[in-house]
Amino acid sequence: MSPSSTGAAAAPVTGNAVAIKNFAFSPATLKVKAGTTVTWTNQDTDAHTVTSAGSGSPLHSAALATHATYSYTFTKPGTYTYLCTIHPFMTATVEVT
Repeated sequence: MSPSSTGAAAAPVTGNAVAIKNFAFSPATLKVKAGTTVTWTNQDTDAHTVTSAGSGSPLHSAALATHATYSYTFTKPGTYTYLCTIHPFMTATVEVT
């Protein structure tokens, strides 16, 4: 796999891990199958959260310190948009099929 270049369109990525670094979720769009547990890891020195953008949505982490992780198992297909409540410009999506 080649590293993505800055400015390239963010294509959906499959897998089960999201890095939080440089005040961004990477990948910005993650595709998983229902039943997959996704783990977010904070690689920044600032705290971040993983919080669903809509009411009634499932993602609600505590503030994650450096190297802290948050995991969630997606059981239903759908598109889950989330953000960091401390830094609301940080947004990303998990697409579950």
